[in-house]
Amino acid sequence: MAALFQENVRLNLPDSEMVYYPCFLEKNEADTYFELLKKTVPWQQDTIKVFGKEYLQPRLTALYASNERTYSYSNITMRPLPFTGELLEIKKKIEIHTRAKFTTCLLNLYRDGKDSNGWHSDDEKELGTNPVIASLTLGQERFFHLKHKKDKTLRQKILLEHGSLLVMGGKTQNHWLHQIPKTARPIGKRINLTFRVIK
Repeated sequence: MAALFQENVRLNLPDSEMVYYPCFLEKNEADTYFELLKKTVPWQQDTIKVFGKEYLQPRLTALYASNERTYSYSNITMRPLPFTGELLEIKKKIEIHTRAKFTTCLLNLYRDGKDSNGWHSDDEKELGTNPVIASLTLGQERFFHLKHKKDKTLRQKILLEHGSLLVMGGKTQNHWLHQIPKTARPIGKRINLTFRVIK
């Protein structure tokens, strides 16, 4: 496993600190976690309000944490469940590598290409200044789009692969937006674990 950690891609984008690890987990390990989380997580679909109208969020979510701090975004307030043994295993692997101590994990289940996550930054007040976000992908690979908030010419696209880890730190959330867009291609399910700190 240690050898896999050496393979990384540092994204040299202005106003950001981002590193992508395409092989953070070995395939069999990633396969096992994917099947387990898909079956055991109590996935929910919340309603979001956009321009005064309510819509079902185009993905399923769940929140786990080592404390009882809620997490709010898009007029949704989520209350966490206690970390499971499997999530603690994953969290420990990521913490050893990132040297961060995460309290919370927001999980997203993208059921097919119609499920998505629109342009946003992880800049909610609960996350504090310059948060570190560690994003693990399991299952179907999906494109992750980035665009700078001020310089519209600055854009980046990354294919997030099964078992990969993307770490965003520094001032990334202050200066960049990101999204997982819809796709018309027939694709499978993707689970995304985003570890963060909510004190």
